[in-house]
Amino acid sequence: QVQLVESGGGLVQAGGSLRLSCAASGRTFSSYAMGWFRQAPGKEREFAASISESGGNTYYADSVKGRFTISRDNAKFTVYLQMNSLKPEDTAVYYCAAGWALSDYEKTYDYWGQGTQVTVSS
Repeated sequence: QVQLVESGGGLVQAGGSLRLSCAASGRTFSSYAMGWFRQAPGKEREFAASISESGGNTYYADSVKGRFTISRDNAKFTVYLQMNSLKPEDTAVYYCAAGWALSDYEKTYDYWGQGTQVTVSS
């Protein structure tokens, strides 16, 4: 069992930056690929970024590629999402998830956090 707690969300102006963190419980953190997903109001949850167990491989949705960077610190049981050049359309609840493969497919992920709100004003 892995528990995930996101933090770092907030209100930011367009063009600004935020860094999200996701702290995991348990010593098995390094055994999981980690992902960030987001859900905007009235829309389905969508994939944003994923990182492999070691951190050596990453994968991004086209909508965030070049602006967002996913990273992890296995010693601190934490995964990060650095978000730069934010746009109003990035407004969403952001969720981190732990799964068994580097993937954009939700079913790959077994454990989910409660989410953190990111609001980008124009």
